Amino acid sequence: MSDCPEYSLLELASVREGDSVGTTLANSVAYAQRAEKLGFKRFWLAEHHNMEGISSSATSVLIGHIAGKTEAIRVGSGGVMLPNHPPLVIAEQFGTLESLYPGRIDLGLGRAPGTDPVTARALRRDGLGAEQFPEDVARLQSLLGPLQPGQPVKAIPGAGTNVPLWLLGSSLYSAQLAAMRGLPYAFAGHFAPRLYREALRVYRDNFQPSERLEKPYAMLALPAIPADSVQEAEHLATTSYQRILALFRGQPLWMKPPVDTMEGLWNAGEKASVKDFLGLQLLGDANTIQRQLEQILSGIEVDELMFTVDIYDPAKRRHALDILAQTRKAPQALS
Repeated sequence: MSDCPEYSLLELASVREGDSVGTTLANSVAYAQRAEKLGFKRFWLAEHHNMEGISSSATSVLIGHIAGKTEAIRVGSGGVMLPNHPPLVIAEQFGTLESLYPGRIDLGLGRAPGTDPVTARALRRDGLGAEQFPEDVARLQSLLGPLQPGQPVKAIPGAGTNVPLWLLGSSLYSAQLAAMRGLPYAFAGHFAPRLYREALRVYRDNFQPSERLEKPYAMLALPAIPADSVQEAEHLATTSYQRILALFRGQPLWMKPPVDTMEGLWNAGEKASVKDFLGLQLLGDANTIQRQLEQILSGIEVDELMFTVDIYDPAKRRHALDILAQTRKAPQALS
Protein backbone atom coordinates (compact mmCIF):
# COMPACT_ATOMS: atom_id res chain seq x y z
CA MET A 1 0.00 0.00 0.00
CA SER A 2 0.97 3.60 -0.45
CA ASP A 3 2.17 5.45 2.64
CA CYS A 4 -0.31 8.14 1.69
CA PRO A 5 -3.82 6.96 0.84
CA GLU A 6 -5.49 8.45 -2.22
CA TYR A 7 -8.43 10.76 -1.56
CA SER A 8 -11.81 10.42 -3.29
CA LEU A 9 -15.41 11.62 -2.83
CA LEU A 10 -18.82 9.99 -2.55
CA GLU A 11 -21.79 12.07 -3.70
CA LEU A 12 -25.54 11.60 -3.14
CA ALA A 13 -26.53 14.81 -4.93
CA SER A 14 -28.33 15.93 -1.78
CA VAL A 15 -31.07 18.50 -2.34
CA ARG A 16 -31.14 21.56 -0.09
CA GLU A 17 -34.59 22.36 1.29
CA GLY A 18 -36.22 24.65 -1.28
CA ASP A 19 -33.69 24.00 -4.08
CA SER A 20 -34.54 22.32 -7.38
CA VAL A 21 -32.88 19.12 -8.60
CA GLY A 22 -31.37 21.17 -11.44
CA THR A 23 -29.67 23.52 -8.98
CA THR A 24 -28.52 20.54 -6.92
CA LEU A 25 -26.90 18.83 -9.88
CA ALA A 26 -25.20 22.06 -10.95
CA ASN A 27 -23.71 22.24 -7.45
CA SER A 28 -22.58 18.62 -7.77
CA VAL A 29 -20.76 19.46 -10.99
CA ALA A 30 -18.97 22.41 -9.37
CA TYR A 31 -18.09 20.17 -6.41
CA ALA A 32 -16.61 17.50 -8.72
CA GLN A 33 -14.65 20.12 -10.65
CA ARG A 34 -13.17 21.42 -7.40
CA ALA A 35 -12.23 17.89 -6.36
CA GLU A 36 -10.52 17.32 -9.70
CA LYS A 37 -8.54 20.56 -9.40
CA LEU A 38 -7.33 19.47 -5.94
CA GLY A 39 -6.16 16.05 -7.14
CA PHE A 40 -8.89 13.81 -5.75
CA LYS A 41 -8.81 10.46 -7.54
CA ARG A 42 -12.48 9.49 -7.85
CA PHE A 43 -15.94 10.97 -7.70
CA TRP A 44 -18.56 8.30 -7.07
CA LEU A 45 -22.35 8.58 -6.97
CA ALA A 46 -24.61 6.42 -4.82
CA GLU A 47 -27.85 4.82 -6.01
CA HIS A 48 -30.88 5.49 -3.80
CA HIS A 49 -34.58 5.40 -4.62
CA ASN A 50 -37.76 6.95 -3.22
CA MET A 51 -35.81 9.23 -0.88
CA GLU A 52 -36.91 12.85 -0.96
CA GLY A 53 -33.75 14.91 -0.75
CA ILE A 54 -31.42 12.57 -2.66
CA SER A 55 -31.25 12.96 -6.45
CA SER A 56 -28.70 10.32 -7.53
CA SER A 57 -31.25 7.60 -8.37
CA ALA A 58 -30.46 7.55 -12.11
CA THR A 59 -26.85 6.84 -11.23
CA SER A 60 -25.40 6.01 -14.65
CA VAL A 61 -27.01 9.12 -16.20
CA LEU A 62 -25.46 11.32 -13.55
CA ILE A 63 -22.06 9.62 -13.91
CA GLY A 64 -22.09 10.51 -17.59
CA HIS A 65 -23.03 14.11 -16.82
CA ILE A 66 -20.25 14.55 -14.24
CA ALA A 67 -17.68 12.83 -16.47
CA GLY A 68 -18.64 15.16 -19.32
CA LYS A 69 -18.10 18.23 -17.14
CA THR A 70 -14.67 17.11 -15.86
CA GLU A 71 -11.49 16.05 -17.62
CA ALA A 72 -9.46 13.47 -15.71
CA ILE A 73 -11.02 12.46 -12.39
CA ARG A 74 -12.42 8.92 -12.35
CA VAL A 75 -16.21 8.87 -12.09
CA GLY A 76 -18.25 5.90 -11.01
CA SER A 77 -20.88 4.31 -8.81
CA GLY A 78 -20.64 3.97 -5.09
CA GLY A 79 -22.56 2.00 -5.86
CA VAL A 80 -25.01 0.51 -8.29
CA MET A 81 -27.34 -1.70 -6.26
CA LEU A 82 -27.16 -4.79 -8.42
CA PRO A 83 -30.31 -6.55 -7.09
CA ASN A 84 -32.31 -3.73 -8.73
CA HIS A 85 -30.97 -4.31 -12.25
CA PRO A 86 -30.38 -7.06 -14.81
CA PRO A 87 -26.59 -7.38 -15.23
CA LEU A 88 -26.97 -6.96 -19.00
CA VAL A 89 -28.50 -3.50 -18.58
CA ILE A 90 -25.69 -2.37 -16.26
CA ALA A 91 -23.06 -3.82 -18.63
CA GLU A 92 -24.56 -1.84 -21.52
CA GLN A 93 -24.81 1.37 -19.50
CA PHE A 94 -21.27 1.23 -18.14
CA GLY A 95 -19.88 -0.08 -21.40
CA THR A 96 -21.34 3.01 -23.04
CA LEU A 97 -19.87 5.26 -20.33
CA GLU A 98 -16.45 3.63 -20.72
CA SER A 99 -16.65 4.12 -24.50
CA LEU A 100 -17.45 7.81 -23.99
CA TYR A 101 -14.86 8.41 -21.25
CA PRO A 102 -12.12 5.78 -21.70
CA GLY A 103 -10.15 4.87 -18.59
CA ARG A 104 -12.25 7.05 -16.28
CA ILE A 105 -15.23 4.90 -15.28
CA ASP A 106 -15.59 2.70 -12.16
CA LEU A 107 -18.42 0.29 -11.39
CA GLY A 108 -18.90 -0.13 -7.65
CA LEU A 109 -21.52 -2.73 -6.76
CA GLY A 110 -23.69 -3.18 -3.70
CA ARG A 111 -26.09 -5.97 -2.81
CA ALA A 112 -28.65 -3.90 -0.86
CA PRO A 113 -31.64 -2.43 -2.73
CA GLY A 114 -30.87 1.13 -1.63
CA THR A 115 -34.52 1.65 -0.82
CA ASP A 116 -37.55 0.22 0.95
CA PRO A 117 -39.19 -3.16 0.07
CA VAL A 118 -42.17 -1.57 -1.72
CA THR A 119 -39.88 0.48 -3.97
CA ALA A 120 -37.63 -2.53 -4.53
CA ARG A 121 -40.64 -4.37 -5.95
CA ALA A 122 -41.48 -1.33 -8.08
CA LEU A 123 -38.01 -1.64 -9.62
CA ARG A 124 -39.26 -4.94 -11.11
CA ARG A 125 -36.64 -7.32 -9.75
CA ASP A 126 -39.16 -9.36 -7.77
CA GLY A 127 -37.67 -12.50 -6.28
CA LEU A 128 -34.19 -11.75 -7.61
CA GLY A 129 -32.65 -10.17 -4.56
CA ALA A 130 -29.36 -10.14 -2.73
CA GLU A 131 -29.13 -13.93 -2.50
CA GLN A 132 -27.99 -14.14 -6.11
CA PHE A 133 -25.54 -11.25 -5.84
CA PRO A 134 -22.41 -13.45 -6.40
CA GLU A 135 -23.92 -14.90 -9.59
CA ASP A 136 -24.93 -11.45 -10.84
CA VAL A 137 -21.42 -10.11 -10.20
CA ALA A 138 -19.92 -13.02 -12.16
CA ARG A 139 -22.41 -12.48 -15.00
CA LEU A 140 -21.63 -8.78 -15.13
CA GLN A 141 -17.90 -9.44 -15.12
CA SER A 142 -18.34 -11.86 -18.01
CA LEU A 143 -20.47 -9.41 -20.02
CA LEU A 144 -17.80 -6.69 -19.65
CA GLY A 145 -15.00 -9.08 -20.55
CA PRO A 146 -13.86 -10.25 -24.00
CA LEU A 147 -16.46 -11.84 -26.25
CA GLN A 148 -16.32 -15.63 -26.24
CA PRO A 149 -16.97 -17.87 -29.29
CA GLY A 150 -20.66 -18.72 -29.46
CA GLN A 151 -21.58 -16.35 -26.64
CA PRO A 152 -25.40 -16.08 -26.89
CA VAL A 153 -25.92 -12.80 -24.99
CA LYS A 154 -23.58 -9.90 -25.63
CA ALA A 155 -23.39 -6.46 -24.04
CA ILE A 156 -23.09 -4.07 -26.97
CA PRO A 157 -21.53 -1.69 -25.96
CA GLY A 158 -19.85 -3.28 -22.98
CA ALA A 159 -18.09 -6.41 -24.18
CA GLY A 160 -14.33 -6.04 -24.00
CA THR A 161 -14.42 -2.76 -22.07
CA ASN A 162 -13.36 -4.45 -18.80
CA VAL A 163 -14.81 -1.64 -16.71
CA PRO A 164 -13.19 -2.02 -13.25
CA LEU A 165 -15.57 -3.67 -10.76
CA TRP A 166 -15.51 -2.89 -7.05
CA LEU A 167 -17.47 -4.61 -4.30
CA LEU A 168 -18.94 -2.33 -1.64
CA GLY A 169 -20.16 -3.37 1.76
CA SER A 170 -20.98 -2.54 5.34
CA SER A 171 -20.52 -6.08 6.71
CA LEU A 172 -18.09 -8.96 6.27
CA TYR A 173 -20.00 -10.57 3.39
CA SER A 174 -18.72 -8.38 0.55
CA ALA A 175 -15.23 -8.32 2.08
CA GLN A 176 -15.11 -12.11 1.80
CA LEU A 177 -16.56 -12.12 -1.73
CA ALA A 178 -14.18 -9.40 -2.95
CA ALA A 179 -11.23 -11.32 -1.51
CA MET A 180 -12.35 -14.56 -3.12
CA ARG A 181 -12.90 -12.91 -6.54
CA GLY A 182 -9.72 -10.82 -6.42
CA LEU A 183 -11.58 -7.51 -6.70
CA PRO A 184 -11.00 -4.14 -5.01
CA TYR A 185 -13.13 -3.55 -1.93
CA ALA A 186 -14.70 -0.48 -0.34
CA PHE A 187 -16.11 -0.43 3.21
CA ALA A 188 -19.01 1.92 3.97
CA GLY A 189 -17.65 3.46 7.16
CA HIS A 190 -19.60 6.65 6.47
CA PHE A 191 -22.74 4.99 7.86
CA ALA A 192 -21.60 1.62 9.30
CA PRO A 193 -18.58 2.30 11.52
CA ARG A 194 -18.55 -0.80 13.69
CA LEU A 195 -16.96 -3.50 11.52
CA TYR A 196 -14.46 -1.52 9.47
CA ARG A 197 -11.31 -2.97 11.03
CA GLU A 198 -12.56 -6.53 10.90
CA ALA A 199 -13.86 -6.23 7.33
CA LEU A 200 -10.61 -4.75 6.03
CA ARG A 201 -8.60 -7.49 7.75
CA VAL A 202 -10.86 -10.24 6.39
CA TYR A 203 -10.41 -8.81 2.91
CA ARG A 204 -6.62 -8.63 3.08
CA ASP A 205 -6.13 -11.94 4.89
CA ASN A 206 -8.24 -13.86 2.37
CA PHE A 207 -7.38 -12.04 -0.85
CA GLN A 208 -6.73 -14.25 -3.87
CA PRO A 209 -4.95 -12.61 -6.81
CA SER A 210 -6.90 -12.39 -10.08
CA GLU A 211 -6.30 -11.28 -13.64
CA ARG A 212 -7.65 -7.87 -12.65
CA LEU A 213 -5.81 -7.38 -9.37
CA GLU A 214 -2.55 -8.89 -8.16
CA LYS A 215 -2.76 -7.65 -4.57
CA PRO A 216 -5.58 -6.34 -2.36
CA TYR A 217 -6.76 -2.79 -2.79
CA ALA A 218 -8.98 -1.44 -0.03
CA MET A 219 -10.96 1.76 0.33
CA LEU A 220 -12.59 3.16 3.46
CA ALA A 221 -15.46 5.65 3.23
CA LEU A 222 -15.65 8.25 6.00
CA PRO A 223 -17.97 11.17 6.81
CA ALA A 224 -16.13 14.48 7.09
CA ILE A 225 -16.96 18.05 8.12
CA PRO A 226 -13.79 20.07 7.39
CA ALA A 227 -13.84 23.78 8.27
CA ASP A 228 -11.49 26.62 9.15
CA SER A 229 -12.04 25.99 12.86
CA VAL A 230 -13.37 23.27 15.12
CA GLN A 231 -16.15 25.58 16.24
CA GLU A 232 -17.31 26.22 12.68
CA ALA A 233 -17.15 22.49 11.88
CA GLU A 234 -19.32 21.71 14.91
CA HIS A 235 -21.86 24.25 13.68
CA LEU A 236 -21.83 22.97 10.08
CA ALA A 237 -22.21 19.36 11.29
CA THR A 238 -25.73 20.06 12.53
CA THR A 239 -26.93 19.83 8.90
CA SER A 240 -25.78 16.22 8.81
CA TYR A 241 -27.27 15.50 12.24
CA GLN A 242 -30.66 16.80 11.10
CA ARG A 243 -30.61 14.63 7.97
CA ILE A 244 -29.71 11.44 9.81
CA LEU A 245 -32.34 12.21 12.42
CA ALA A 246 -34.87 12.56 9.59
CA LEU A 247 -33.70 9.22 8.16
CA PHE A 248 -34.31 7.50 11.49
CA ARG A 249 -37.74 9.10 11.74
CA GLY A 250 -38.74 8.14 8.19
CA GLN A 251 -38.96 11.79 7.12
CA PRO A 252 -37.76 13.49 3.89
CA LEU A 253 -33.99 13.95 3.71
CA TRP A 254 -33.77 17.55 2.53
CA MET A 255 -30.55 19.25 3.58
CA LYS A 256 -31.39 21.87 6.20
CA PRO A 257 -29.34 24.90 7.28
CA PRO A 258 -27.06 24.40 10.29
CA VAL A 259 -28.46 25.39 13.69
CA ASP A 260 -26.84 26.82 16.80
CA THR A 261 -27.89 23.83 18.88
CA MET A 262 -29.55 20.46 18.39
CA GLU A 263 -31.14 20.64 21.82
CA GLY A 264 -34.88 20.38 21.44
CA LEU A 265 -34.54 18.78 17.99
CA TRP A 266 -33.56 15.31 19.25
CA ASN A 267 -33.91 13.34 22.44
CA ALA A 268 -31.07 11.55 24.23
CA GLY A 269 -31.70 8.23 22.49
CA GLU A 270 -31.82 9.83 19.04
CA LYS A 271 -28.64 11.78 19.74
CA ALA A 272 -26.85 8.56 20.70
CA SER A 273 -28.11 6.81 17.55
CA VAL A 274 -27.00 9.66 15.26
CA LYS A 275 -23.56 9.82 16.88
CA ASP A 276 -23.23 6.04 16.57
CA PHE A 277 -24.14 6.25 12.88
CA LEU A 278 -21.35 8.82 12.50
CA GLY A 279 -18.87 6.93 14.66
CA LEU A 280 -16.03 7.53 12.18
CA GLN A 281 -16.83 11.17 11.47
CA LEU A 282 -13.90 13.53 10.88
CA LEU A 283 -14.71 16.99 12.19
CA GLY A 284 -12.62 20.13 12.59
CA ASP A 285 -9.80 22.06 10.99
CA ALA A 286 -7.02 20.40 8.99
CA ASN A 287 -4.81 19.63 12.00
CA THR A 288 -7.68 18.17 14.00
CA ILE A 289 -8.82 15.99 11.10
CA GLN A 290 -5.26 14.81 10.56
CA ARG A 291 -5.10 13.60 14.18
CA GLN A 292 -8.48 11.90 13.84
CA LEU A 293 -7.32 10.14 10.68
CA GLU A 294 -4.21 8.84 12.41
CA GLN A 295 -6.38 7.29 15.10
CA ILE A 296 -8.87 5.72 12.68
CA LEU A 297 -6.15 4.29 10.44
CA SER A 298 -3.89 2.97 13.21
CA GLY A 299 -3.18 -0.71 12.76
CA ILE A 300 -5.01 -1.14 9.44
CA GLU A 301 -4.00 -0.87 5.80
CA VAL A 302 -6.04 1.37 3.54
CA ASP A 303 -5.10 2.35 0.00
CA GLU A 304 -7.76 4.99 -0.49
CA LEU A 305 -10.14 7.13 1.54
CA MET A 306 -13.51 8.22 0.17
CA PHE A 307 -15.25 11.08 1.95
CA THR A 308 -18.86 12.15 2.25
CA VAL A 309 -19.14 15.85 3.04
CA ASP A 310 -22.61 16.96 4.16
CA ILE A 311 -22.37 20.76 4.30
CA TYR A 312 -25.37 22.96 3.52
CA ASP A 313 -23.67 25.91 1.80
CA PRO A 314 -22.25 24.86 -1.62
CA ALA A 315 -19.34 27.33 -1.40
CA LYS A 316 -18.39 26.13 2.09
CA ARG A 317 -18.69 22.55 0.88
CA ARG A 318 -16.22 23.23 -1.92
CA HIS A 319 -13.92 25.05 0.52
CA ALA A 320 -14.07 21.98 2.77
CA LEU A 321 -12.26 20.09 0.01
CA ASP A 322 -9.38 22.59 0.20
CA ILE A 323 -9.07 21.86 3.92
CA LEU A 324 -9.38 18.12 3.40
CA ALA A 325 -6.67 18.20 0.74
CA GLN A 326 -4.28 19.75 3.28
CA THR A 327 -4.54 16.59 5.40
CA ARG A 328 -3.37 14.30 2.62
CA LYS A 329 -0.06 13.21 4.05
CA ALA A 330 1.07 9.91 5.47
CA PRO A 331 -0.49 9.50 8.93
CA GLN A 332 2.15 8.85 11.56
CA ALA A 333 0.59 5.54 12.48
CA LEU A 334 1.19 4.27 8.96
CA SER A 335 4.61 5.76 8.23
